[in-house]
Amino acid sequence: MIVNHTPDGWQIIYQQMHALLASQLAWQWPPLGPPDRWVGLLAATAQHDDEQQHWDGHYGITAAGAPANFTMKDFSLEQATRLMQAARFQGRWRSLLTSMHLSTLYEGLRDEKKELAAFLDEQQAQQKKWLRELKVTKAETRQAYDLLHWCDRLSLILCRHELPEMGRALEIYTGPNGQRYEVQQPQPGGPVTVHPWPFREAQFDVSVEALQLRQLQFQDDAELATALRKAPIETLTWQFSAQP
Repeated sequence: MIVNHTPDGWQIIYQQMHALLASQLAWQWPPLGPPDRWVGLLAATAQHDDEQQHWDGHYGITAAGAPANFTMKDFSLEQATRLMQAARFQGRWRSLLTSMHLSTLYEGLRDEKKELAAFLDEQQAQQKKWLRELKVTKAETRQAYDLLHWCDRLSLILCRHELPEMGRALEIYTGPNGQRYEVQQPQPGGPVTVHPWPFREAQFDVSVEALQLRQLQFQDDAELATALRKAPIETLTWQFSAQP
């Protein structure tokens, strides 16, 4: 979960919802590659945070009883393995992009567990195999994955309310064309813009659903899960504009 503190409690955005927002942002780019690979890229973007363990009832709380933000939870090899298993049923292209994402996220943890090192080695071997079988170049694949990563990063900026104040710009990530991009909101609550503008349309909206919790502390996961099922839902919307 993405957990934001509010004046009277917590705002919760499920990681799967954040991923759906990332796919909304990807869809606004000019399509990369042929239609089958473009749709596969959108699917990989929308599903890159799926397969959480016991999702509806195992959210995680801190030692103080607060909902745990996803950054506070340990890497789960089980979740990564299930994610790759699920990707297999949507083909090698989605599997390749999903595998690259897991390599990017967890290569820095390689030395922590032998099981993780073996998993990462397997991903590297599978990536080479899929590249040969699909007859796509490393450059084409890197371009597609960079878009997934770029949209993932921008979605997190929005969901975590990290847009800088006073109209300052924040670097997003290097895009699929090697270009460095920045995001900015010149006026509080106003349109969001990206420099340089990469999207097909000059203006569009994206949205995500967020749950509102008024309770600050929870005894255990079960109490938190019950509260989340009953929590009111708010739709957060951002307008993007080339000329805000």
